[in-house]
Amino acid sequence: MPTFVHGKGTKVYLDEFDLTSYFNSADVTLTNETGEVTAFGDTSKAYLLGLADGTLTLSGMWSADTDGSDEELQALLGSTTTPLITVARNVGTVGNSATLAKAHEINYSISNPVADISTITADFQGSTDAVSNLTYGITVGSQLLTGASSNVLDFPMSLAGVDNSASSANGGVGVLHAPTNTIAGGTTTFKIQHDTVSNFASAADLITFTAIAASTATSQLVAVSGTVNRYVRATATTAGSSGNITTMVSFARF
Repeated sequence: MPTFVHGKGTKVYLDEFDLTSYFNSADVTLTNETGEVTAFGDTSKAYLLGLADGTLTLSGMWSADTDGSDEELQALLGSTTTPLITVARNVGTVGNSATLAKAHEINYSISNPVADISTITADFQGSTDAVSNLTYGITVGSQLLTGASSNVLDFPMSLAGVDNSASSANGGVGVLHAPTNTIAGGTTTFKIQHDTVSNFASAADLITFTAIAASTATSQLVAVSGTVNRYVRATATTAGSSGNITTMVSFARF
């Protein structure tokens, strides 16, 4: 029997912000251009695949909150800084699907109907670059750390592994969002490890995110090349003495 997922379990992260409560729709479109090569004598049209592309649309409620939907989306329109976005589906279990994006905001609209609430829609255009190497600028991966709050007493942490069934050869990308961080007294470091066996007996660091300073919210993207072993997982350590941090970490293979 197919396994279906209800949309209510979706979470949306935009840079260092968890904006889940402002949105009620997140639509991802991945396309691939084609060039027609149909010739005389052909009985059906023929095509060659061309350039890949990806777009993301977030829709929801307008709010004037500090660090809320309107403030953050207004600031991104026309910005030279490309935001990091994660749309995590069925949040709560390591290995569940997530869309990872590094994409420019190209449209932002506000609707104010007389008999309903004010709503917003933001369109993002994915763009591959040398730093992220994201396919389409938007790609699909797996959640490795699912947005839960962790106390300093929970560290060090090694999360459950995700099985890809086989190794892959073209690298990948990890995206981290830490929207809430009250850890004091030291930095906190998250890593993505990989291994050929499920118990991570010979785990090797694949990605090390920049250490997160005390009481600092952040978002990060790190891309790697080469072989990624069959199993991947998130780990974390802290030098902090008190406090909590909320973190979403996802990884996608290329």
